[in-house]
Amino acid sequence: MGVSALGWVLTTVTLLGLLAVDLLAVSRRKDAITPAGAARWIGLYVGLALVAAVVLFFWLGKETAEQFVATYLTEYSLSADNLFVFMLIIGRFAVPPDAVESVLTVGILLSLGLRTLFIAAGSAAVHAFNWLFYLFGAFLVYTAVRLVLSLRAGEEEEEKPPGIALLSRLIPTTDVYAGRRYTTTIERRRVLTPIPLVIAAIGLANLVFALDSLPAAFGLTQSAFVIVTANAFAMLGLRQLYYVVGGLLERVVYLPVALAVILGFIGVKLVLEALRGSHIAAPEIGVGPSLATIVGVLTIAVVASALRNRQA
Repeated sequence: MGVSALGWVLTTVTLLGLLAVDLLAVSRRKDAITPAGAARWIGLYVGLALVAAVVLFFWLGKETAEQFVATYLTEYSLSADNLFVFMLIIGRFAVPPDAVESVLTVGILLSLGLRTLFIAAGSAAVHAFNWLFYLFGAFLVYTAVRLVLSLRAGEEEEEKPPGIALLSRLIPTTDVYAGRRYTTTIERRRVLTPIPLVIAAIGLANLVFALDSLPAAFGLTQSAFVIVTANAFAMLGLRQLYYVVGGLLERVVYLPVALAVILGFIGVKLVLEALRGSHIAAPEIGVGPSLATIVGVLTIAVVASALRNRQA
């Protein structure tokens, strides 16, 4: 299957247009995003992906359309991993509500940019950075264990997020936010707020997950056009998905426990991926079982919380 230069240009313009609409529609709203409103946006973007599949069917044939659908579903499922790590980082750094949207926007743009870059570089990039899977996987498992222990002890973490103290020794930094601003003035000195560090943490997470998603995509199709297009559609609505899941935090008392389990699961999955990348025999957790685990853990948390609230 070959896509002409004109096809690439038209597709790129269309995807950039959809991304611009997504950014502007959210940033210019006057009211707060609700889970119900976010769910409607998600439904719209899923519908647009189905329209794209139909267009590809009549344009490039049945096989290409099938590859697009399979890759889209895979990348959208893997985006759930990104989402929960975004939640971890945003919660860990105590990002204020008015700055969450800005951080999410930068995170999603970083994710799309890195995935596009590594798609262009090919599978060689995945193996070159295999060691990151060990590092980030171990970090997620460690974070999940600490979260469970803190929940059992009923403790609130009051210390600064890891890295702020180190960064403050290198450059003028504060742990006090100033809305969405990246810098602020303290005692007539211009200093960085924690937001650049949050973005750096999200950037590292995106780097790891971009590398993690490529083997799955290349296993379904060798077409860079299909992979890029499917990834772009998978990124649309990811911010809204955050608000759908985040809206559960106020109602589901067991969601922190579920989040710890999911983060630990993702960490183990990344370590296993690293072992296979190092040519060490290790079980493979596919996209289907991964998505089923995330949905299952969330379902148990919701049901258990509902039963507890009913008994209270």
